[in-house]
Amino acid sequence: MNIFRIIEQLSEVDSDVLGRFDSRRAVFKTLGDTAKKGALAAAPVFVASLFQKAYGQTTAPSVIDVLNYALTLELLEEDFYTKMIAAGQVPTGAPAAAIALIKKHESAHVTLLTNTVKALNGTPVTGKKFDPAKFPADYTTQLAFAQALEDTGVRAYKGQAGNLMGKTAGSTNLLQVALQIHSVEARHAAHIRTMRAQAPWIPAADSNLPAPLGPVYTGAIPESNVTQSGVNLTSQLGATYSANDAAASFDEILTMAEVLDASRAGGLVV
Repeated sequence: MNIFRIIEQLSEVDSDVLGRFDSRRAVFKTLGDTAKKGALAAAPVFVASLFQKAYGQTTAPSVIDVLNYALTLELLEEDFYTKMIAAGQVPTGAPAAAIALIKKHESAHVTLLTNTVKALNGTPVTGKKFDPAKFPADYTTQLAFAQALEDTGVRAYKGQAGNLMGKTAGSTNLLQVALQIHSVEARHAAHIRTMRAQAPWIPAADSNLPAPLGPVYTGAIPESNVTQSGVNLTSQLGATYSANDAAASFDEILTMAEVLDASRAGGLVV
């Protein structure tokens, strides 16, 4: 097992991978000690626990479970934008064009994930909708919900990266596909934020916002986190970075359970 090659490949699609480890030096030292002791048989166990911790999952779901989880979120988003367009409150011009394009992207994600689950002989989830009872009555609140959904998608895809490492559908690398979708969700989130006259990145204070936004930015590792690789960026690198600088520079994961919690996306899907 070439752990260095695995980390190198993962860093090509997840630039934050090294920041997920409590201590990069400690990880490599432990691997070196293991090799010196001739305990190479234990290396896979150590590496598995390393990535399990880095990507925040306690029990690894199956690939079909992960894909259906992603498909549920995409169906939720696709239906939300369908409802938003049908409500007829999006201003014409650039706002309407942006929402129509984002909806088109979500539909493409639904098609891709559905076909991938089928290709793996799984049964894709269907019929997941945005709860009509919770659909906002006005355009301003609809945009706030759109931001919550997109930022949830960014954190959700990132949270499943470890479960898709090395997994394929035919010759397709599922981790690469998932993180490509993750990058599109991030661009959606940034654009929706600019439509709401917000900064395109997530400041530390967003964790304190009321629902539906605030809960999206909480979790075991909240978006207000200022510590990466065991280093507090606001106090151990001089006075260069504020809490907002540190928080906005990194996206944090949400676990599957956190995303599906009733306080987040789980409370919006029927």
